[in-house]
Amino acid sequence: MKPGKLTNEQLHEAVLSHIEPQRRETKIGPAVGEDCAVVRWSDDYVVMTTDPITAASEGAGSLAVEVCCNDIASAGAEPVALLLTLLIPPSAHMADIEAIMADAQAAAERVHADIVGGHTEVTDAVNRIVVSVTAIGRASKRVISTAGMKPGDTIVMTKWAGLEGTLILARDYREKLESMVSDAVLEEGMRLASCLSVLPESRVAVRCGATAMHDITEGGVYGAVWELANASSCGAVIDRDAIPLLSSTRQICKKIGTDPYRLISSGCLLIACPDGEKLCAALQEKHIPCAVIGHATDGDILLKTPEGLFPLDPPGADEIYSIDL
Repeated sequence: MKPGKLTNEQLHEAVLSHIEPQRRETKIGPAVGEDCAVVRWSDDYVVMTTDPITAASEGAGSLAVEVCCNDIASAGAEPVALLLTLLIPPSAHMADIEAIMADAQAAAERVHADIVGGHTEVTDAVNRIVVSVTAIGRASKRVISTAGMKPGDTIVMTKWAGLEGTLILARDYREKLESMVSDAVLEEGMRLASCLSVLPESRVAVRCGATAMHDITEGGVYGAVWELANASSCGAVIDRDAIPLLSSTRQICKKIGTDPYRLISSGCLLIACPDGEKLCAALQEKHIPCAVIGHATDGDILLKTPEGLFPLDPPGADEIYSIDL
C-alpha cells in the first residue's frame, strides 16, 4: 500500500463500515472529516482524539501534543488530559526518549493539559521513534463539529497554508535545503514552531458563533476544505489567491516540487460562520492572522483561480501526506 493515510474510500471500506456505535452517550462517532469523537457525560461533553507523529523527528514531542490538542480545539473544547504512546526502535538512546518527554511536557504546560499516562515499548516494528497522543477535552455548553457548515456561511482560515509542513522541512531537512533556498527562508520556517496551537483562534471562533471548524492537517488546505464541505453535505467555493501563504513556504515548495496548498498544515484552522468579516476583526484584535477564503454553497466543491472554477479533488487524490526529501 502507498505510505500515508488511507484514502477516504479505503477508510470507509476497511474501517468505518465495520463500526456501529451502541451507546446512547456517543454523540459524535467516527466519520470522514470529523476531528474528534464526542461522548455526553452528565452535563459535560467529553471530547477525544488521537494522532501519531510520523513525518517529523526533531520536536516530535511538542508537535504530537499540539497537533492532537488542535483537534480538541476544533470542536470548541479545552484539552484536559493526554496519553502518550512511544514506540521506540532498538537503535534509539535514552537521551532521545528524555528529549521527547521534556518537549511533550513543555507543550502540555502551554495548552494547560496534564500528561496522565500512556505506554512505552522498544520494538523492531519501527525504524524511528513514533509518538502517538490521545487527548481528552471538555466542553460544557456545546460541541462544534466539522459537519455544521451551512450554505451561505463564510469560510475563514487562520495563519498560513503549509504551516506545519514548512516547519518540518526547515527543521528536519535543513542540510538538504540549504543549497536550494536562503538562510532567511529557513529561519522563517523555523519560527513557525511558536504558531502550532489553534486554541486561541478556537476560543474566539466559539464566541463569534462558528458553525463548524476543522483542523488543517494531512491534505493541506484543499483537503481540509473538501472534508469540511463533504462532512457538512454542502458545497463550497474557495478562492486560491485569498489563501494566506508565507514566502518561505512558497519558495521551499517550488524548489521541491510540492503543492503548498496540499502540504500538511497543523496550526491553521478552518472556521465556518455566518459573518466572516466580524470573525476576522475579532481574530485580528487578538493578533491572530486570518483571511476569508471562500463561502459555503448548495452546489459542488470548487476552487476559484484566475483561469476559472475547477472541481476540488477529495483528499488522497494527489497530495503528499508524508514529507521525505
